[in-house]
Amino acid sequence: MRRVSRKKALNFVKELDAFPKVPESYVETSASGGTVSLVAFAAMALLAFFEFFVYRDTWMQYEYEVDKDFSSKLRINIDITVAMRCQFVGADVLDLAETMVSSDGLLYEPVVFELSPQQRLWHRTLLLVQNRLREEHSLQDVIFKSIMRGAPTALPPREDDPTQPLNACRIHGHLYVNKVAGNFHITVGKAIPHPRGHAHLAALVSHETYNFSHRIDHLSFGEEIPGILNPLDGTEKVCTDHNQMFQYFITIVPTKLETYKVSAETHQYSVTERERVINHAAGSHGVSGIFMKYDVSSLRVRVTEQHMPLWQFLVRLCGIVGGIFSTTGMLHGLVGFCVDVVCCRFKLGVYKPKGISVVDGHVNSQTPLLSENNDH
Repeated sequence: MRRVSRKKALNFVKELDAFPKVPESYVETSASGGTVSLVAFAAMALLAFFEFFVYRDTWMQYEYEVDKDFSSKLRINIDITVAMRCQFVGADVLDLAETMVSSDGLLYEPVVFELSPQQRLWHRTLLLVQNRLREEHSLQDVIFKSIMRGAPTALPPREDDPTQPLNACRIHGHLYVNKVAGNFHITVGKAIPHPRGHAHLAALVSHETYNFSHRIDHLSFGEEIPGILNPLDGTEKVCTDHNQMFQYFITIVPTKLETYKVSAETHQYSVTERERVINHAAGSHGVSGIFMKYDVSSLRVRVTEQHMPLWQFLVRLCGIVGGIFSTTGMLHGLVGFCVDVVCCRFKLGVYKPKGISVVDGHVNSQTPLLSENNDH
């Protein structure tokens, strides 16, 4: 009787426990459960590893606003080689207000137009990069993020002493112009001021010496930033006639660049090219030379390097851990269910007969138990 009372007391205490209990099958060790746990932990480690690289990566955010800076000067950075002697060519800028800008900031250096083998290899590599940039516009973000550590974009110096005559002129330097539309041009003769604009002294130059084959090693606007490639860098044109005009129509977009390495005010630009032979008899009028007509956009682009915040990285990690635990648990239960069905061991319920409990000398059927002392 004392043992029966103890069992009743234990059952009563268990019924008073309000906290849910984990089924015994949840804590049973099995080979399948261990395998699922290993796979789950491996998947969590792998995804967390990849997520860390996503957290370290940055992206460029583009914002557009109206450019309110109209009073500042625009800097033009120039490095162009023309296949004519320096005494035969002149470069200057004439803006929309018919204001002639002094070209004192430009240097005229006699050089050989043909590149050396190392320079030609560098030039071909630059052209390949430019072609990829035209096809894959997203590569511009990579260039923005890798500036200041990339290779310089200027043409390297010659590694040999040229034996050929200096038949070309390298015009390089920078100019400061008004932020209005203008025309930078290189044509025959030196520029001289004129009350109605300007003129070039071309009368003393023979037409047979005209050769405006040229190579644009660098052309940019605004602050010059190492590692930035511009659309016209590496452009090379060869004349098919003495009297030939090359035109570049440039649209300049002011750009504020803010990365973790540099913060600078620069300018991007797009360009459309055109070239034609000057033949007055055929109705093709104009002046032989290189003309770069530029216009400044009224919009300003702000390019900012963005980074994933730490709290978002931690939330994504928690999502990975919780998602894998839930998914592996459901997959494990589903696989077990399918195995039971295939192996014909699935049952809707397992019948367990009730055990005989002794209460006051009676079984569940309330039938008195026979004791050894009872008579037959």
